[in-house]
Amino acid sequence: MKHFLLTYTLAADYLERRPAYRVEHLTLAKEAVARGELVLGGPLDPPEEAMLLFAGEDASTAEAFARADPYVINGIVSEWRVREWTTVVGAGAMSPV
Repeated sequence: MKHFLLTYTLAADYLERRPAYRVEHLTLAKEAVARGELVLGGPLDPPEEAMLLFAGEDASTAEAFARADPYVINGIVSEWRVREWTTVVGAGAMSPV
């Protein structure tokens, strides 16, 4: 297993538009948590970006999440990217040293 960080760049009107899609977005996130795919997620402060930490064999789970996310589909997320994150310290580290 590896960690993958999904980074969202949020649209300037994110806070105004979020309510229309929030329930659907959170349902998608909670389902991913229940499957053991999504570890943590949320917006940064101020909310210009959001980070979602996934666990899996490859980036495909995080990528599929982004493609299905109503925030992405409806333009509240202006761009996204997935990067592998080599975690080395902490209780959940995938490559502890």
